[in-house]
Amino acid sequence: MTHASLMQPLRFLPSIARLSIGVIMLALLAACASPITTKVTRFNAWPADAAGSTFSFVTPADRQNSLEQTTYESYVAAELQKIGLQPAPSGQAGRIQVSVVTGNRTEERKFRQPVYQDSYVFQPPYRDAAGRIYPGYWAPDLFGPRYVGDREVSQQVSVSNLRLRLLDTRQSPPGKPRTVFESRAVYEGFREELPGLVPLLVRAVFEDFPGQNGSVRLVRFDAETGAVVKE
Repeated sequence: MTHASLMQPLRFLPSIARLSIGVIMLALLAACASPITTKVTRFNAWPADAAGSTFSFVTPADRQNSLEQTTYESYVAAELQKIGLQPAPSGQAGRIQVSVVTGNRTEERKFRQPVYQDSYVFQPPYRDAAGRIYPGYWAPDLFGPRYVGDREVSQQVSVSNLRLRLLDTRQSPPGKPRTVFESRAVYEGFREELPGLVPLLVRAVFEDFPGQNGSVRLVRFDAETGAVVKE
């Protein structure tokens, strides 16, 4: 939908309504074009000899028959293979144990919004060169709507997150693998569908893997193509 098609019906509304609705539509258009931003936190003690190691997933009992969980784990498996790990043979545990946990919730956020008001100026009566007299009238201010202050508004924001843990069983006590990589990616915005966001959250935690220990960074994706937006 184009800007022109959105704005065309507004010509039939009063100016103050046109302004308010126009601002909202422009904001929606801007939101559609804005990149999808994720906040990524990382901690790692990645072993130097991990290349070529096998991996397997540690799936919670209540999620073992979940197609949703299996789908998310497949995204992670694809990224693990890109960094040189290999899936363990069926029925066997890999050296690297993988834990994937996702979540989604809605929060109410408050923020300040500017308020604008139409101003009208009285145009006095006048006489033209032929002597005709025209009555005075009220007309919109040539300088347009005036800022009159702010108001507090509330809006529902979707918070989606993915937590990834990689645990190394080598040189660890039996049944107590040590964590060698832990990352959490969080998205806050107006996209509510978790299944559509998880592929981006997975890619965010693996961007420049393993990254600096204890780092926090923003990873942005193009809303149309899904490509990483380089700073």
